[in-house]
Amino acid sequence: MPPAPPAALGFSPLDDELGLLPGSLTPQAQAALVRLGAEREFAPAATLLAALTGIQVSEPTARRHTYAGGALLLAQQTAAAPPLAPPADPGLARPSRLQVSVDGAMIPLVGGRWAEVKTLVVGEVVPILQADGTTRPQATQLSYFSRLAPAATFIPLSVVETHRRGLRAAAEVAAVLDGAEWLQGWTNYHCSDATRILDQPHALEHLYALAEALWGSGPVAKEWWAAQGAVLREQGPDPVLSAAVALAEQAVNAEEYARQLHYLQTRREQMAYPQFVAAGWPVGSGIVESANKLVVERRLKGAGMRWAEEHVNPLLALRNALCSARWSEAVAVVGAGRRAAAGAARQARRAARGAGAPGEAGAGALSTASAPAGSLIDVTVVAQVTEILSQGGPTEVGSAPAESSGDRRRPAANHPWRRSPLGKACAEPLRPFPYAKL
Repeated sequence: MPPAPPAALGFSPLDDELGLLPGSLTPQAQAALVRLGAEREFAPAATLLAALTGIQVSEPTARRHTYAGGALLLAQQTAAAPPLAPPADPGLARPSRLQVSVDGAMIPLVGGRWAEVKTLVVGEVVPILQADGTTRPQATQLSYFSRLAPAATFIPLSVVETHRRGLRAAAEVAAVLDGAEWLQGWTNYHCSDATRILDQPHALEHLYALAEALWGSGPVAKEWWAAQGAVLREQGPDPVLSAAVALAEQAVNAEEYARQLHYLQTRREQMAYPQFVAAGWPVGSGIVESANKLVVERRLKGAGMRWAEEHVNPLLALRNALCSARWSEAVAVVGAGRRAAAGAARQARRAARGAGAPGEAGAGALSTASAPAGSLIDVTVVAQVTEILSQGGPTEVGSAPAESSGDRRRPAANHPWRRSPLGKACAEPLRPFPYAKL
């Protein structure tokens, strides 16, 4: 019989069996680091991780892990959006009453530019008992979806949140929005039969501008605005608009008067506040104003911050999961994505070695490999995550670099596997057997 081929040194894929992630951090430590990076600046996140767990990492390591986790979560949500788009099946009918509000917040980018992050908030409206025995409608169980994207991109992407909350399957929906035209397009796409309510503070701002166009800035305009604002809240828009039309001849700024009056007249049906209140709907979009501060500005608008545009949406995806109380779900997606990315990277390296390519396959080689079956990410995201994690030197502070000779699949010098009997035996150099009989 022909002799068997010689056995080569290898490394048991125990990481896969134990569900470990690439790198020297445990899954729990990686999840904690990504969460801290999503909550606060990266340097304090690294410091807090060391204080809580004794694991010391650098500020660049916290940044890389956070961006990589966010990129995986972002890719999963982006891929999930097209199959859910209307007229896809909305699911079983639900008895819930939902409020949706959308607005934007400006954040600073590198180069002195500013850009708008759009945020969707979905909440379930329930009556809340007040101290005086009355009830007030309030949106509860809030969840968020934010993106740095133009309106044409944001509208279809946000279906991942509206579908999750059963917006098209809900018994009743109220869209409480400001007067921007693109928001009406958002409502037409997601819930065309919703009750449309113009945010009351926004309507009062335009009513004040109308008062100044009529009377000029001064006490007369403020008195007229206060009186007509009370009428708007108690009787609706018709008496207010009629009073404004009757005063057209005395407008001190005819052009501004015509513009503000046209704005309010075209939104007459959205200002029927007495009917909305009687139906148990909120008439203000305070939930999205709070979301701008809680989800976006608290993390992305700190002193001295300037963001590269490609890093904003990954961080927003993590912020949405954190503020929507879905962090455990996000951790599962990120962990599965990291393992899939590692598998695709190994496959790319094997393909490069088989093709005779020298050295380690980089992100460019990943473009020719396919992600493992059932992966949540495609090869583009694999390459992106690999590039993020490879930036800035060693993965963790104090870790030894990977071995640069021999089989590159061998574990690092400080890997715990090397302390096991099998690891010690594999790490020892081969000893000659001068008296062996051949």
